Amino acid sequence: MTTPNNPPQEPLSQEELIAAVNSGDDSKVAELEARLAEMSDAYLRAKAEVENIRRRADDDVSKARKFAVESFAESMLPVMDSMEAAIAMPDAKVETVLEGVHATKRQLAAALERNKVIELNPAAGTKFDPHQHQAISVVPAEQEPNTVVMVLQKGYSIADRTLRPALVTVTAPK
Repeated sequence: MTTPNNPPQEPLSQEELIAAVNSGDDSKVAELEARLAEMSDAYLRAKAEVENIRRRADDDVSKARKFAVESFAESMLPVMDSMEAAIAMPDAKVETVLEGVHATKRQLAAALERNKVIELNPAAGTKFDPHQHQAISVVPAEQEPNTVVMVLQKGYSIADRTLRPALVTVTAPK
């Protein structure tokens, strides 16, 4: 068996095996059988360890998928609470409701920012980027061709991946 005091032995060569069997030396054959049993045991243990590592990795991946949105969901709960509080006040004045809507929007923006959701709101004159923008219309304009004239709807990205492209109007080529 392999232990710190008993390091693994080198595998037997075919010549060693043949020589031991042909010599008729029963002690040598017994020694080789013991080494074979030891190596077989070490192999089975290593195989079991690899299988355990693979199973633990599969479990970790499964848990990561299952709980991937947990942080995001937690940051959305205050937004939900604010909306429920607004609904619970049906007789509130318009100014009070509007103030609450603005506060809820700030909560939502902060939650999105904490979770790396970035707003795509290109300024007028920004070069059109088909990976982040979707051109809804093309208009003649004095600015450089293929630049954003107006944003019709903001887009959003997360970790350099576009969730929703910004809907924009762009300038026509001259």
